[in-house]
Amino acid sequence: MKSILKLASASLLGIAAAACNDNLVVENQSNPDIQKVFSDASSIEATITSGYQTVHNAITNTSLQPQVDVFALESYSSLNNFSMGPRVAIPRAPIQNSNGSPSINSEFTALSKGARLQVNAIDALYRLIKVQPAGLGTPGQNLRARALGFFNTGASLGWLAIIYDSAAIVGAGMPSDSIPPLSGAQDVMKAAIAYFDSAVALANDPAASGAGGFPTAAPWVNGVPMSAAEFVRFVRSYRARFRAGVARTPAERAAVDWQKVIDDAEAGITTNIQPLTGSATSSGWNVGFITQMQVDPGWSQMSMMYFGMADTSGAYARFISTSLGNRDGLFLVQSPDNRWPKGASRVDQQNASKAEPLSITSRPYIRNRTLAEVPGDGWGISYYDFFRFKYIRNASNSGLYPEFTKAENDLLAAEGYIRKGNIAAAAAKIDLSRVAAGLPKLAGVVTTASQAVPGGAGCVPQVPTPQGTVKCGDIMEAMKYEKRMETAYASFGQWWHDSRGWGDLPELTPLEYPLPYQEIQARYGVSQPTYNLGGGGGSSAAKGTYGF
Repeated sequence: MKSILKLASASLLGIAAAACNDNLVVENQSNPDIQKVFSDASSIEATITSGYQTVHNAITNTSLQPQVDVFALESYSSLNNFSMGPRVAIPRAPIQNSNGSPSINSEFTALSKGARLQVNAIDALYRLIKVQPAGLGTPGQNLRARALGFFNTGASLGWLAIIYDSAAIVGAGMPSDSIPPLSGAQDVMKAAIAYFDSAVALANDPAASGAGGFPTAAPWVNGVPMSAAEFVRFVRSYRARFRAGVARTPAERAAVDWQKVIDDAEAGITTNIQPLTGSATSSGWNVGFITQMQVDPGWSQMSMMYFGMADTSGAYARFISTSLGNRDGLFLVQSPDNRWPKGASRVDQQNASKAEPLSITSRPYIRNRTLAEVPGDGWGISYYDFFRFKYIRNASNSGLYPEFTKAENDLLAAEGYIRKGNIAAAAAKIDLSRVAAGLPKLAGVVTTASQAVPGGAGCVPQVPTPQGTVKCGDIMEAMKYEKRMETAYASFGQWWHDSRGWGDLPELTPLEYPLPYQEIQARYGVSQPTYNLGGGGGSSAAKGTYGF
């Protein structure tokens, strides 16, 4: 076990050296000296500046992201690549977590190492200031670096808490070669929130915007420099996302401090956060599955199980009334929602969605496919492709990536308002995307939580019931529909961690990933038992809202 842990430390050293570009050259030792790695101001600052890139790359790579997309039927694929086929199958199978199983470790390793690296860099900055009061150069520069470092650490820990059932919490002042104990996801998230609190406090110090301080250096969120106020908004939006997203069940989601979510979202981002990613940038910011899914329909299809709620023709109602094994998703979706192609036939809809998207604002988001249909489960296949982000693939896999959309932020506030009983405020937030999509407004029309959305037989969303019928959704369902449409394939596992808290996942879907067997064996030895989750074992979704 000792040698394994030393190797882990050595890989941390490699990350540190890479983050510093040519400013630092360190021999790859088996027992690295972290103080030697952070021996000068430039290497400390470079490591902190590149910290969020590590987080971004960990959660946008093509490993777990396509898995959680199919868990929530945000995507459907029967390919075995990235374990999509085994994960999408109904009834759900457990996540296998033993030697020889498909790896669930890559994101865990990257996020854990990233958190440790940022804490080490923050500690190195403390030590530098004690010896050299100017630190990185100016008080503003020091405060900015500390704020970024605390945010980067919180983001790494927060994503670990979103994905895994347990992880280690790293803290400032912790010896670089120590092995923190494991903590449950809720405690890991509390630590992440505390790091965010520190980041906000540091950025709000007026000196942080002095000489050498904010705005952030361009590489931190590639191409998105932020003033101190903009940085605080970003942190607060992230804090709202994490407070809500860590919930595994409807009971946990209901117990979220929704007033804090509202407060953070209302003080959160006011525009999309979109770093420039991809190979053409030569920046090291990964594009992820958002472009791989555009290769051909076999990589990602749109199941009508959730997306079909847009249909007002009756076809979705017939789809839902049929038993799961006999459902056929090859039907025409007719919807007043302008994110869907218009037309009374496939040809009409294909013509309406022929133009390639140029940016995240292009409409429609969905096209009726001209390529041949791809085999699969009837409930998983359809005529449609989600091509909103195809502009990135069309530009040699480079472009503005939807790291955090304003719509997500607005709809976090909307959910909070619904749960707090402020229907008018919730309706106003939902209408920001709903009315832009051509759907009738809720504000001034829907005044209670149980009232159906307007539209009569042509209402959107059409919500399945456990009895196999559909009905017009209420304001909560309208919020959920908007969030699905606006966050589809943007950010990591948005549908998955929302749907588990809403109680909407297909029965037995895993609610979280187990601590990877590699981590278990590194800590406790190869004889330590491992465990699976989901598929009817621990952390399995109950049959929920829609009876799926």
